[in-house]
Amino acid sequence: MAGLTYNKEEIENLIGKIVQRTMRMDLTWDWPCGVAYYGISSAFEATGNKDYLNQMKERIDEYIELGLPDWTVNTCAMGHCLITLYEETGDEKYWDIVMSKTEYLQKKALRFGNHVLQHTVSVNNDFPEQAWADTLFMAAFFLLRVGVKLGDQEIIADALNQYYWHIKYLQDTEKGLYYHGYNNIEGSHMSGFYWGRANAWAAYTMSQVGRILPQAYLYPQFLDVVGSLNEQLSALKLVQTENGLWRTILDDEDSYEEVSASCGIAAAMLAKGNPLHLKYINKSISGILQHISPDGRVMDVSGGTAVMNDRDGYRNISRDWIQGWGQGLALTFLSEVLNYDKSRNDGAL
Repeated sequence: MAGLTYNKEEIENLIGKIVQRTMRMDLTWDWPCGVAYYGISSAFEATGNKDYLNQMKERIDEYIELGLPDWTVNTCAMGHCLITLYEETGDEKYWDIVMSKTEYLQKKALRFGNHVLQHTVSVNNDFPEQAWADTLFMAAFFLLRVGVKLGDQEIIADALNQYYWHIKYLQDTEKGLYYHGYNNIEGSHMSGFYWGRANAWAAYTMSQVGRILPQAYLYPQFLDVVGSLNEQLSALKLVQTENGLWRTILDDEDSYEEVSASCGIAAAMLAKGNPLHLKYINKSISGILQHISPDGRVMDVSGGTAVMNDRDGYRNISRDWIQGWGQGLALTFLSEVLNYDKSRNDGAL
């Protein structure tokens, strides 16, 4: 496939700067670091630069020596980089932690309804029977990667079940966009906004299913993933701004443009490989690069965001600070740019 407008050397240099700035951050063993190091893993795979892998390995080894926290859905995001480290080093200590996280998700994590993972940010029951789009990256995508690596159909089925029910709970079937969360007790989407980063979590993780799951078309729930992603991307292109970005509330023109969501959404379009999306992707490349500082800071990234009570709750979240998820999603996006010519799409699906 062709048609992207970018300078390869510029993208590779930017990736290097973002990696170096990210490794200066004192990120702890939780989801911000999990997303950041997923991005560094993606950068390593796209560029072959082993320095990225070695820096990440050194930091992960330090974490392990210091002692790891209790598992939650959010801390399971760290499992992504551990898969990469195990694949590249063969060191079983990384895989042991991956399997510990997997066992937690399958046997100990809070669930509701049709075995749906409740989103957890601590060991407490903070959000009873709530499904958040965030869980798709932190847990469902992670479980899918583990299941595929092991050839374990039970784990694969659990992962696809998470995708299926998050689609059913969170996607607006009329508009195609995703709500941030769903409260099963109330039967509501709570404040009911189409939060940008929620749509990034959903779109990006769905775009990876067909890429990593062998013979994905033989799994009925994969067809729901494909249908949901197609509907979502066709809706997302309509709310892209003139600057090539997406807003923190997607359909609210008074909401600010948010860069981590923009990176995740554009990365999903790249991974999906639909040529009709090329003009939107090219627009996003131009827009996103303007928000990366010369020292590798990804700017205009909203802070950690719960399901807020009202529109102003989302609008007023600070975007003044460097964030691990902003760094990681930008690296994921730029890596997808480099990989675009090697990507495959799902054919007619």
